[in-house]
Amino acid sequence: MKITRKNDEAVSPVIGVILMVAITVILAAVIAAFVFGMSGNISKTKVVAITADRPSSVSVRVMNQGGQDNPSFDYGIMTLHDGAGTLITPSANNPSGKYNNGTVITGAYLGANVGDTLTSTIAATGKVQVVVVGHFIDNTAQVLLDTNL
Repeated sequence: MKITRKNDEAVSPVIGVILMVAITVILAAVIAAFVFGMSGNISKTKVVAITADRPSSVSVRVMNQGGQDNPSFDYGIMTLHDGAGTLITPSANNPSGKYNNGTVITGAYLGANVGDTLTSTIAATGKVQVVVVGHFIDNTAQVLLDTNL
């Protein structure tokens, strides 16, 4: 009498090969990311809070509210656009202070101190796009505010 035995050993080698291929592919992707520099070009986002409001129909005011990167914040530049996208030249009213590494700047520049405000008189009475680009002491720039009022 012949006894036949069921052989289930073929399942384990197949799963083992699939796992080894998956580990090899993941390892190759991680090594390629470092070799080709994909992980090194990510720049850190700076955190400085800038708020904007419209105290009247013909003026816009922005304020430096501070943030974790405020010590490296040098100055901000405000630009205004009307509803049609036309650049409005702001006539700015700056508080006295030292901006841009110690030089007092006139124009649409926002100071680096927490609480510094910049009020600009404008001719447009409709919606106005307010953009503030922050400049930092490490010579980087970043949009800190982009809103419509």
